[in-house]
Amino acid sequence: MHKRPQPSSWEKMAVKVLQKAYISLILIIILGSLFSGVFYRWQTKMMNPKEDWLLRQVYRKDILNSMCLMNNLSYSQSKLPHDVARQIFVEHNHKFIYCEVPKVGCTNWKKIILLLTMNLSREINEVHDDLIHTTSLIKRLSSYSSDYQEKLLTSYTKVMFTRGPLERLVSAYRDKLLHSEPYYSITVANEIKAMFRKNKNSTERVTFQEFVNFILTQNQEKLDIHWRPMFLLCDPCDIHYDIMGKFETVVQDSERVLRNIGAPEDMHYPNFKKYSSEKRTSDDITLGYFRKLSSEQIQKIKEMYKMDFALFNYPYETDTE
Repeated sequence: MHKRPQPSSWEKMAVKVLQKAYISLILIIILGSLFSGVFYRWQTKMMNPKEDWLLRQVYRKDILNSMCLMNNLSYSQSKLPHDVARQIFVEHNHKFIYCEVPKVGCTNWKKIILLLTMNLSREINEVHDDLIHTTSLIKRLSSYSSDYQEKLLTSYTKVMFTRGPLERLVSAYRDKLLHSEPYYSITVANEIKAMFRKNKNSTERVTFQEFVNFILTQNQEKLDIHWRPMFLLCDPCDIHYDIMGKFETVVQDSERVLRNIGAPEDMHYPNFKKYSSEKRTSDDITLGYFRKLSSEQIQKIKEMYKMDFALFNYPYETDTE
Protein backbone atom coordinates (compact mmCIF):
# COMPACT_ATOMS: atom_id res chain seq x y z
CA MET A 1 0.00 0.00 0.00
CA HIS A 2 1.47 3.33 -1.06
CA LYS A 3 2.04 5.93 1.60
CA ARG A 4 0.45 9.29 1.03
CA PRO A 5 3.23 11.78 0.10
CA GLN A 6 3.86 14.34 2.81
CA PRO A 7 3.45 17.99 1.81
CA SER A 8 6.70 19.82 1.26
CA SER A 9 7.78 22.67 3.51
CA TRP A 10 6.93 25.07 0.67
CA GLU A 11 3.38 23.70 0.46
CA LYS A 12 2.96 23.97 4.24
CA MET A 13 4.13 27.56 4.11
CA ALA A 14 1.72 28.36 1.23
CA VAL A 15 -1.22 26.93 3.22
CA LYS A 16 -0.29 29.04 6.27
CA VAL A 17 0.00 32.18 4.13
CA LEU A 18 -3.43 31.56 2.59
CA GLN A 19 -4.99 30.94 6.02
CA LYS A 20 -3.52 34.17 7.38
CA ALA A 21 -4.70 36.08 4.31
CA TYR A 22 -8.25 34.75 4.74
CA ILE A 23 -8.31 35.64 8.45
CA SER A 24 -6.94 39.11 7.64
CA LEU A 25 -9.68 39.64 5.03
CA ILE A 26 -12.40 38.72 7.52
CA LEU A 27 -10.90 41.06 10.14
CA ILE A 28 -10.72 43.90 7.59
CA ILE A 29 -14.40 43.37 6.73
CA ILE A 30 -15.45 43.36 10.40
CA LEU A 31 -13.29 46.36 11.34
CA GLY A 32 -14.43 48.19 8.21
CA SER A 33 -18.08 47.70 9.18
CA LEU A 34 -17.41 48.88 12.76
CA PHE A 35 -15.45 51.91 11.56
CA SER A 36 -18.12 52.84 9.03
CA GLY A 37 -20.68 52.74 11.87
CA VAL A 38 -18.60 55.10 14.05
CA PHE A 39 -17.90 57.33 11.06
CA TYR A 40 -21.60 57.33 10.14
CA ARG A 41 -22.66 58.48 13.64
CA TRP A 42 -20.06 61.26 13.59
CA GLN A 43 -21.00 62.38 10.10
CA THR A 44 -24.75 62.53 10.81
CA LYS A 45 -24.12 65.37 13.25
CA MET A 46 -22.48 67.36 10.46
CA MET A 47 -24.88 66.66 7.57
CA ASN A 48 -28.14 68.11 6.32
CA PRO A 49 -31.10 65.67 6.02
CA LYS A 50 -30.40 64.73 2.39
CA GLU A 51 -26.71 64.06 3.02
CA ASP A 52 -27.64 62.16 6.19
CA TRP A 53 -30.02 59.93 4.21
CA LEU A 54 -27.42 59.23 1.51
CA LEU A 55 -24.83 58.36 4.14
CA ARG A 56 -27.32 56.01 5.83
CA GLN A 57 -27.79 54.26 2.49
CA VAL A 58 -24.03 53.79 2.11
CA TYR A 59 -23.86 52.35 5.62
CA ARG A 60 -26.74 49.91 5.02
CA LYS A 61 -25.21 48.70 1.76
CA ASP A 62 -21.73 48.35 3.32
CA ILE A 63 -23.14 46.13 6.07
CA LEU A 64 -25.17 44.12 3.54
CA ASN A 65 -22.21 43.58 1.19
CA SER A 66 -19.89 42.63 4.05
CA MET A 67 -22.35 40.09 5.46
CA CYS A 68 -23.02 38.63 2.00
CA LEU A 69 -19.29 38.09 1.55
CA MET A 70 -18.71 36.68 5.03
CA ASN A 71 -21.60 34.22 4.66
CA ASN A 72 -20.76 33.25 1.05
CA LEU A 73 -24.22 34.26 -0.18
CA SER A 74 -23.31 35.74 -3.56
CA TYR A 75 -23.91 33.11 -6.20
CA SER A 76 -23.87 35.23 -9.39
CA GLN A 77 -26.33 32.90 -11.06
CA SER A 78 -26.78 33.34 -14.80
CA LYS A 79 -30.55 33.10 -14.37
CA LEU A 80 -32.58 34.70 -11.58
CA PRO A 81 -34.54 32.07 -9.59
CA HIS A 82 -38.23 32.11 -10.53
CA ASP A 83 -39.32 32.47 -6.89
CA VAL A 84 -37.29 35.68 -6.62
CA ALA A 85 -38.41 37.06 -10.00
CA ARG A 86 -42.04 36.56 -8.91
CA GLN A 87 -41.49 38.86 -5.92
CA ILE A 88 -40.25 41.72 -8.09
CA PHE A 89 -42.59 44.26 -9.69
CA VAL A 90 -41.67 46.40 -12.68
CA GLU A 91 -43.03 49.89 -13.42
CA HIS A 92 -41.81 51.02 -16.84
CA ASN A 93 -42.96 54.66 -16.94
CA HIS A 94 -40.54 55.58 -14.16
CA LYS A 95 -38.05 52.72 -14.68
CA PHE A 96 -38.83 51.48 -11.19
CA ILE A 97 -38.29 47.98 -9.78
CA TYR A 98 -39.67 47.02 -6.36
CA CYS A 99 -39.16 43.74 -4.51
CA GLU A 100 -42.21 42.78 -2.50
CA VAL A 101 -41.55 41.74 1.11
CA PRO A 102 -44.91 40.96 2.75
CA LYS A 103 -45.59 42.71 6.08
CA VAL A 104 -43.24 45.55 5.15
CA GLY A 105 -45.81 47.92 3.65
CA CYS A 106 -45.92 46.11 0.32
CA THR A 107 -49.66 46.67 -0.29
CA ASN A 108 -49.17 50.44 -0.31
CA TRP A 109 -46.18 50.10 -2.64
CA LYS A 110 -48.21 48.01 -5.08
CA LYS A 111 -50.93 50.69 -5.03
CA ILE A 112 -48.28 53.29 -5.90
CA ILE A 113 -47.00 51.09 -8.74
CA LEU A 114 -50.54 50.70 -10.13
CA LEU A 115 -51.15 54.46 -10.13
CA LEU A 116 -47.77 55.12 -11.75
CA THR A 117 -48.39 52.43 -14.38
CA MET A 118 -51.84 53.76 -15.26
CA ASN A 119 -50.83 57.45 -14.99
CA LEU A 120 -53.74 57.98 -12.60
CA SER A 121 -53.96 60.98 -10.30
CA ARG A 122 -56.11 59.28 -7.67
CA GLU A 123 -55.40 59.16 -3.96
CA ILE A 124 -53.52 55.98 -3.06
CA ASN A 125 -56.10 55.10 -0.39
CA GLU A 126 -58.78 54.99 -3.09
CA VAL A 127 -57.24 51.81 -4.52
CA HIS A 128 -58.88 48.80 -2.85
CA ASP A 129 -56.73 46.09 -1.28
CA ASP A 130 -58.65 43.29 -3.03
CA LEU A 131 -57.92 44.86 -6.43
CA ILE A 132 -54.21 45.32 -5.84
CA HIS A 133 -53.64 41.68 -4.93
CA THR A 134 -55.48 40.31 -7.98
CA THR A 135 -54.87 42.81 -10.79
CA SER A 136 -52.76 41.86 -13.83
CA LEU A 137 -52.07 45.53 -14.56
CA ILE A 138 -48.87 45.55 -12.53
CA LYS A 139 -46.17 43.36 -14.00
CA ARG A 140 -43.87 40.89 -12.26
CA LEU A 141 -40.29 40.47 -13.42
CA SER A 142 -41.01 36.75 -13.87
CA SER A 143 -43.32 37.58 -16.80
CA TYR A 144 -40.30 38.57 -18.94
CA SER A 145 -37.57 36.50 -20.57
CA SER A 146 -34.31 35.94 -18.67
CA ASP A 147 -32.38 38.25 -21.02
CA TYR A 148 -34.90 41.06 -20.60
CA GLN A 149 -34.95 40.54 -16.84
CA GLU A 150 -31.21 41.13 -16.77
CA LYS A 151 -31.57 44.26 -18.89
CA LEU A 152 -34.24 45.69 -16.56
CA LEU A 153 -32.19 44.89 -13.46
CA THR A 154 -29.19 46.77 -14.83
CA SER A 155 -31.06 49.86 -16.06
CA TYR A 156 -34.00 50.48 -13.65
CA THR A 157 -33.96 51.87 -10.10
CA LYS A 158 -34.20 48.84 -7.79
CA VAL A 159 -35.73 49.14 -4.32
CA MET A 160 -36.16 46.76 -1.39
CA PHE A 161 -37.67 47.45 2.05
CA THR A 162 -36.99 45.41 5.20
CA ARG A 163 -38.38 45.21 8.74
CA GLY A 164 -37.18 43.84 12.07
CA PRO A 165 -37.52 40.03 11.65
CA LEU A 166 -39.35 39.39 14.92
CA GLU A 167 -41.75 42.32 14.47
CA ARG A 168 -42.48 41.17 10.92
CA LEU A 169 -43.25 37.67 12.21
CA VAL A 170 -45.71 38.98 14.82
CA SER A 171 -47.32 41.22 12.20
CA ALA A 172 -47.80 38.20 9.91
CA TYR A 173 -49.38 36.17 12.72
CA ARG A 174 -51.78 38.97 13.70
CA ASP A 175 -52.74 39.72 10.10
CA LYS A 176 -53.13 36.18 8.76
CA LEU A 177 -54.11 33.98 11.72
CA LEU A 178 -56.28 36.35 13.76
CA HIS A 179 -58.48 37.57 10.90
CA SER A 180 -60.98 35.83 8.68
CA GLU A 181 -58.99 35.30 5.48
CA PRO A 182 -60.19 31.81 4.47
CA TYR A 183 -56.87 30.38 3.33
CA TYR A 184 -54.94 31.34 6.46
CA SER A 185 -57.64 31.32 9.14
CA ILE A 186 -59.04 27.99 7.92
CA THR A 187 -56.63 26.01 5.71
CA VAL A 188 -53.32 26.97 7.36
CA ALA A 189 -54.91 27.13 10.81
CA ASN A 190 -56.29 23.59 10.45
CA GLU A 191 -52.88 22.34 9.36
CA ILE A 192 -51.32 23.83 12.48
CA LYS A 193 -54.05 22.46 14.77
CA ALA A 194 -53.61 18.98 13.28
CA MET A 195 -49.91 19.10 14.19
CA PHE A 196 -50.14 20.40 17.74
CA ARG A 197 -53.60 19.67 19.19
CA LYS A 198 -55.19 16.47 20.42
CA ASN A 199 -58.59 17.86 19.45
CA LYS A 200 -58.03 18.69 15.79
CA ASN A 201 -61.56 20.08 15.49
CA SER A 202 -60.97 22.74 18.12
CA THR A 203 -62.44 26.09 17.09
CA GLU A 204 -60.05 28.18 19.20
CA ARG A 205 -57.68 30.36 17.23
CA VAL A 206 -54.12 29.22 16.62
CA THR A 207 -51.88 30.59 19.35
CA PHE A 208 -48.63 32.41 18.67
CA GLN A 209 -46.75 29.54 20.33
CA GLU A 210 -48.34 27.06 17.89
CA PHE A 211 -47.61 29.36 14.97
CA VAL A 212 -43.92 29.56 15.92
CA ASN A 213 -43.67 25.79 16.43
CA PHE A 214 -45.27 25.29 13.01
CA ILE A 215 -42.69 27.55 11.34
CA LEU A 216 -39.86 25.70 13.10
CA THR A 217 -40.94 22.42 11.48
CA GLN A 218 -40.63 23.88 7.97
CA ASN A 219 -37.79 24.29 5.48
CA GLN A 220 -37.20 28.05 5.43
CA GLU A 221 -37.02 28.15 1.63
CA LYS A 222 -40.51 26.64 1.44
CA LEU A 223 -42.13 28.91 4.02
CA ASP A 224 -45.15 31.02 3.06
CA ILE A 225 -43.92 34.36 1.66
CA HIS A 226 -45.52 36.24 4.57
CA TRP A 227 -42.99 34.71 6.97
CA ARG A 228 -40.22 33.50 4.65
CA PRO A 229 -36.87 35.18 5.48
CA MET A 230 -36.52 38.46 3.60
CA PHE A 231 -33.15 37.65 2.06
CA LEU A 232 -34.65 34.60 0.36
CA LEU A 233 -37.48 36.65 -1.14
CA CYS A 234 -35.35 39.35 -2.77
CA ASP A 235 -31.83 37.89 -3.07
CA PRO A 236 -30.03 41.14 -2.10
CA CYS A 237 -26.61 39.50 -2.29
CA ASP A 238 -26.96 39.00 -6.06
CA ILE A 239 -29.34 41.84 -6.93
CA HIS A 240 -27.67 45.11 -6.01
CA TYR A 241 -30.58 47.30 -4.92
CA ASP A 242 -30.10 51.02 -5.47
CA ILE A 243 -32.13 51.91 -2.39
CA MET A 244 -32.39 49.80 0.77
CA GLY A 245 -35.36 51.10 2.71
CA LYS A 246 -36.55 50.11 6.15
CA PHE A 247 -40.05 49.98 7.58
CA GLU A 248 -38.65 51.74 10.64
CA THR A 249 -37.73 54.78 8.48
CA VAL A 250 -40.42 54.35 5.82
CA VAL A 251 -41.46 58.03 5.74
CA GLN A 252 -37.99 59.31 4.84
CA ASP A 253 -37.03 56.35 2.66
CA SER A 254 -40.25 56.27 0.63
CA GLU A 255 -40.06 60.00 0.00
CA ARG A 256 -36.53 59.61 -1.39
CA VAL A 257 -37.65 56.69 -3.57
CA LEU A 258 -40.57 58.63 -5.06
CA ARG A 259 -38.52 61.74 -5.74
CA ASN A 260 -35.65 59.67 -7.12
CA ILE A 261 -37.83 57.91 -9.73
CA GLY A 262 -39.60 61.14 -10.72
CA ALA A 263 -43.05 60.32 -9.32
CA PRO A 264 -45.60 63.19 -9.22
CA GLU A 265 -44.72 65.74 -6.54
CA ASP A 266 -48.07 65.27 -4.79
CA MET A 267 -47.60 61.50 -4.47
CA HIS A 268 -46.51 60.35 -1.02
CA TYR A 269 -46.37 57.00 0.73
CA PRO A 270 -49.64 56.68 2.69
CA ASN A 271 -49.96 56.03 6.40
CA PHE A 272 -52.66 53.46 5.77
CA LYS A 273 -53.37 50.21 7.61
CA LYS A 274 -55.79 47.51 6.46
CA TYR A 275 -57.28 46.90 9.92
CA SER A 276 -57.36 50.52 11.00
CA SER A 277 -59.08 49.80 14.34
CA GLU A 278 -56.03 47.83 15.52
CA LYS A 279 -52.70 49.18 16.66
CA ARG A 280 -49.86 48.66 14.23
CA THR A 281 -47.43 45.93 15.32
CA SER A 282 -44.73 47.70 17.34
CA ASP A 283 -41.77 46.83 19.57
CA ASP A 284 -44.04 46.64 22.63
CA ILE A 285 -46.62 44.43 20.92
CA THR A 286 -43.84 42.17 19.58
CA LEU A 287 -42.32 41.89 23.05
CA GLY A 288 -45.72 40.91 24.48
CA TYR A 289 -46.03 38.02 22.04
CA PHE A 290 -42.46 36.79 22.51
CA ARG A 291 -42.88 36.72 26.28
CA LYS A 292 -45.33 33.86 25.69
CA LEU A 293 -42.54 31.72 24.21
CA SER A 294 -39.92 29.60 25.95
CA SER A 295 -36.27 30.65 25.73
CA GLU A 296 -35.68 27.59 23.53
CA GLN A 297 -38.39 28.67 21.07
CA ILE A 298 -36.98 32.20 20.96
CA GLN A 299 -33.46 30.97 20.23
CA LYS A 300 -34.66 28.62 17.49
CA ILE A 301 -36.80 31.25 15.75
CA LYS A 302 -33.98 33.80 15.91
CA GLU A 303 -31.66 31.20 14.42
CA MET A 304 -34.09 30.66 11.54
CA TYR A 305 -34.00 34.39 10.73
CA LYS A 306 -30.33 34.95 11.56
CA MET A 307 -29.41 36.01 8.02
CA ASP A 308 -32.12 38.70 8.05
CA PHE A 309 -30.68 40.04 11.32
CA ALA A 310 -27.14 40.05 9.92
CA LEU A 311 -27.68 41.30 6.36
CA PHE A 312 -30.07 44.12 7.27
CA ASN A 313 -28.34 45.09 10.51
CA TYR A 314 -31.10 44.36 13.02
CA PRO A 315 -29.96 43.62 16.61
CA TYR A 316 -29.86 39.86 17.21
CA GLU A 317 -29.77 40.28 20.98
CA THR A 318 -33.14 41.71 22.00
CA ASP A 319 -35.26 42.03 25.15
CA THR A 320 -37.44 39.08 24.14
CA GLU A 321 -35.90 36.63 26.61
